[in-house]
Amino acid sequence: MVDIATRVHNHKWKIDPIVRSLIDTDFYKLLMCQSIFRNKPDTQVTFSLINRTKSIRLADLVDEGELREQLDHIRSLSLTRGESTWMRGNTFYGKRQMFTPEFMDWFENLHLPAYHLEKHDGQYELTFEGSWPEVMLWEIPALAVLMELRSRAVLNTMGKFELQVLYARAMTKLWEKVERLREVDGLRIADFGTRRRHSFLWQDWCVQAMGEGLGEKFVGTSNCLIAKNRDVEAIGTNAHELPMVYAALADSDEELARAPYDVLSDWHEEHSGNLRIILPDTYGTAGFLKNAPDWLAGWTGIRIDSGDPAEGAETAINWWKSRGEDPLEKLVIFSDGLGEKKIAELHAQFAHRTRVSFGWGTLLTNDFRGLTPNDALAPFSLVCKAVSANGRPTVKLSDNPRKAMGPESEIDRYKRVFGVGEQEALEVVV
Repeated sequence: MVDIATRVHNHKWKIDPIVRSLIDTDFYKLLMCQSIFRNKPDTQVTFSLINRTKSIRLADLVDEGELREQLDHIRSLSLTRGESTWMRGNTFYGKRQMFTPEFMDWFENLHLPAYHLEKHDGQYELTFEGSWPEVMLWEIPALAVLMELRSRAVLNTMGKFELQVLYARAMTKLWEKVERLREVDGLRIADFGTRRRHSFLWQDWCVQAMGEGLGEKFVGTSNCLIAKNRDVEAIGTNAHELPMVYAALADSDEELARAPYDVLSDWHEEHSGNLRIILPDTYGTAGFLKNAPDWLAGWTGIRIDSGDPAEGAETAINWWKSRGEDPLEKLVIFSDGLGEKKIAELHAQFAHRTRVSFGWGTLLTNDFRGLTPNDALAPFSLVCKAVSANGRPTVKLSDNPRKAMGPESEIDRYKRVFGVGEQEALEVVV
């Protein structure tokens, strides 16, 4: 077991780089990358860092030189032989050779493209431009670097014993959550906390703690490197990025309205009926389900990632019933801003009505709330999103208007096309 406090106290980044592998990323990123590599390889995109929590002035906290060193280190990475063997030969979701030889040949020769970094009003403007399959792989490591450098900036002010006490308290806090979740019969929960983790070492510790504390209730991690190293399942399917870019490429309102379903049609073809989880909230869940083709009702389940989670689950259950499907045979995955109390509450509310699973993110891998003066390590909402595709702006509406992004004129157009009316604005915790 790694002594995290001592390792932090003696930090030398070349020994402990924040991102140490191209597969230190979320599994869904690699699955989506393969689909994009096959279907949209020449699409040119721009990704940009967006700090939703403006009170956290990252450019004042994080040294620019250190940030560049970490980003340059990521650009030096390529797949190792062991990582390639794991991707080529492992079984994922019961399927061997999830990744095609053509994709693996490309990935094995990949180095991430250049980045552009500037400071503006206390924030970093970090952007990535180029072909979609390459640029998209910057999202997770870029977020992990900024989040951990912020953590290190706070930790660098602490002495050795203070660090020991901090991590002892954080471990106790997490273990108490695990003990509470241990009492939830039939629980299925995975780690989804890579993008906004406190640090790589801490996420790795959290995964080990979940495995020991929850046993079979812990079903895996989204982090591919940790899944490989700890011999647990890699978990994930797809994300908002796909419909956002497909929609931006649409040439008319009619094509725009079809774009979210074109994404899933390509996904279905890519995976031969496997990994059939719908993420319906990019342009509003209600409208997506209302206009969805009948073949989507036969898919395995739905992931709820914005808005009120209970309301989202009710909407999904009612939709399945309206399409002649049995909700008890379907899966609802909750994954938005979850704490252990909300997990237990949602499980009690829905486990007898449908199959339920949870993707536990930032409040698993970065919950240091209340453990430092002025809450200096409290998590915050940092994202890295596709902001344009082939020169056109991308848009996300979400079921929570506070997560919406894109030019106002385009947001208004998308609301009209997708029939999105008034929405309840909910606090974005992480």
